[in-house]
Amino acid sequence: MSERIEIDCQGMKCHQPIAEIAKAARTYPPATILVVKAIDDEFESDVRAWAGTAKATIIRIDKKGSETVIELQLPG
Repeated sequence: MSERIEIDCQGMKCHQPIAEIAKAARTYPPATILVVKAIDDEFESDVRAWAGTAKATIIRIDKKGSETVIELQLPG
């Protein structure tokens, strides 16, 4: 079973959440599932671009008001 890590990036400015995701990708083993929360307007598009480059899989995207929660699996 894949490890599941939650990362709270609420309050971070543009590109900081992606830096946190990239750091997690270097820290955790392949196939780890990241659940990342952010309120940055560009968060979803940034994650989509990063995931395409990193070969990560976006599992789900949930938007609730200004909060976006993205679940993705690191390449493995």
